[in-house]
Amino acid sequence: MTAPRLYANDLILFAQIVDAGSFTRASDTTGLPKSTLSRRLTDLENQFGERLMQRTTRRLVLTEFGERILDHARRLQEEAEAATALALHRQATPHGTLRVSLPPEYKALALDSVVYEFRTRYPAVRLELDLSSRRVDLLAERFDIAIRAATHLPDDSSLVARRVTTLHSGLYASPDYLKSSGTPQEPSDLFQHSGLMLLGSNGEGQPWQLTRGKERWEGVPAQAIWANSLGLQQSLAAKGLGIVGLSERFAEGLEQEGKLKRILPDWSLPPTAIWCVTPGRRLLPQRTLAFMEVLKTVLTDVWREE
Repeated sequence: MTAPRLYANDLILFAQIVDAGSFTRASDTTGLPKSTLSRRLTDLENQFGERLMQRTTRRLVLTEFGERILDHARRLQEEAEAATALALHRQATPHGTLRVSLPPEYKALALDSVVYEFRTRYPAVRLELDLSSRRVDLLAERFDIAIRAATHLPDDSSLVARRVTTLHSGLYASPDYLKSSGTPQEPSDLFQHSGLMLLGSNGEGQPWQLTRGKERWEGVPAQAIWANSLGLQQSLAAKGLGIVGLSERFAEGLEQEGKLKRILPDWSLPPTAIWCVTPGRRLLPQRTLAFMEVLKTVLTDVWREE
């Protein structure tokens, strides 16, 4: 004998029809046409090979078999309602594990403040933070969010990138370095200096690209130290090893302490955007949405764009 092919939704509809007492009232509560309810109930009875209820013009009467099946149908209905309640609760109160990829220069980007604020608001969320300059694969490595600093991001239809804020950048050097090596007056003077240059996530060196109005200059100093850590290059510049390209936010503290000084102030490097990248799913978990909201709120307060 072939086992019947049963669908939980049809059993739940059976319980809803019984609770309503008629196809008309069941149609009102479920939003389904009476013809659809009748057809699905008939299909269910055909699968069982027995009637679940007798239909009359005035009422519906359960058969003995229907009464026994109704117990199972009600349990399915209760489980479905419990699952819905759980989903609604999770949407209202973030839970679970949130995996976030952060750049190593988290402190200069004020991301430590973001993590602190999020943890304070949502202690039920388990945070897993990965600090790396590499470009992680969000889908393959199961990351929920990646915070990236870049002038632009490569096209990827599987990801969604949201710009959080923009950092404006220039060139900086320590007073000791400028005293010993001289202060560049024009971009072409940089060829005679030492540069602390940044390697991209693909391992390729990034030349300086300076602009002043419609003027453009691009190049690499004759002597260069390459690294994939902006924090390291910033520290080396403060120690007098060369000129470094930094955002104004990165350089602000050391500039106030007198450890760095802006050079060629009329010339600017390309602005760097801070991106929040998520897998391109239509529905994001509430914990992800909550982190994005905290990120935007904290960084807006810290980096009010001029």
